[in-house]
Amino acid sequence: MSYVPVLARAAVATGVAGVFMETHPDPAKALSDGPNAWPLARMRELLTTLKEIDALVKRRPFAESAL
Repeated sequence: MSYVPVLARAAVATGVAGVFMETHPDPAKALSDGPNAWPLARMRELLTTLKEIDALVKRRPFAESAL
């Protein structure tokens, strides 16, 4: 679970168009994929950060798009 925000931030920083994440109110009690789930109560904070990174990264065109 501790890798979820790190990997999500890294993905958004590369300019991806979308991110898939699993969430659960209590990941330790999830019937499936609990170790990979981000706590639902912390989702808003993470999504806010990801939106801010996305806006910054996509503020200007990527250099390779002009090739």
